[in-house]
Amino acid sequence: MLKIFTTQLSSYFKRIGEKEELNLEDGSRILAQAAVGQGNIYIYGVNEMQAVTYEATQSAEPLTHAKPLVLDDIRSLTSVDRVLIATRFSTDEKAVEVAHMLLKEGIPFVSIGAVPKEVQSDSIHDLSDVHINTYLLQPLIPDDNGERFGFPALMTALYAYYGLSFTLKEILDENE
Repeated sequence: MLKIFTTQLSSYFKRIGEKEELNLEDGSRILAQAAVGQGNIYIYGVNEMQAVTYEATQSAEPLTHAKPLVLDDIRSLTSVDRVLIATRFSTDEKAVEVAHMLLKEGIPFVSIGAVPKEVQSDSIHDLSDVHINTYLLQPLIPDDNGERFGFPALMTALYAYYGLSFTLKEILDENE
């Protein structure tokens, strides 16, 4: 099963790397505006995506100018600040709520999450300045009963985060 999981997960990483290349670059440029403009990059992860926040702020290689986003503090963000929202699905109600709060305050933001095939409601992929689609809509491994398991949404989001992070580093290195 691990071999199936690895093969499937690798295909998602490849898809993100190939299909989201321009969005990763554009998203990194938006986040770079905060670092260059003396602002902060605030990170908000919904549910398990809080791990993206921890990776960006608490890891061995934290993201430049990154801070966790505290929802009560959104009104204190300034025009030089930027936000990154990570969520399992682009239609997640909490992610959409945060997106509307940022739009109301005029704060540019980038989002990461899978976009469902049919979107019936608000979606951060429509609300954000740039969205990185993770494409992961269902678990990866089929069992003997036809059910599926193994839903590595956090792993695909972290892959997209690292794409943003590496590109942001390149941009900032060029500006020095």
